[in-house]
Amino acid sequence: MAGPASVEDYLAALPPGARAFLEELRETILAAVPEPTEAISYQMPAVRSDGRVVVWYAAFKDHYSMFPATEGVREALGEELEPYLSGKGTVRFSPDEPVPATLVKRIVEARLEENAAGH
Repeated sequence: MAGPASVEDYLAALPPGARAFLEELRETILAAVPEPTEAISYQMPAVRSDGRVVVWYAAFKDHYSMFPATEGVREALGEELEPYLSGKGTVRFSPDEPVPATLVKRIVEARLEENAAGH
């Protein structure tokens, strides 16, 4: 089974509520990334800067996720990120308890710093 060919294809395949939620998340991410490019990677939307992935995001049956919550991201955001962590590298949230846009921006900023440092 072939995955989506573009971010637009990915979003179009979602139910309306999930699509609206991820479109808002996408806008927040894109606004925080300098000269962003988008692609499908691992069958989910990815946002890149300078050719390197900053974050992936996806919709699942009962939740949404952003990846990665690397050690550097976890250290930089500490307790603020803790309620949303699932596993080693996943920021997991629901429509009822979304990650605040300010935290999404801070996750992106931490990832950009990691990428700039070569991590």
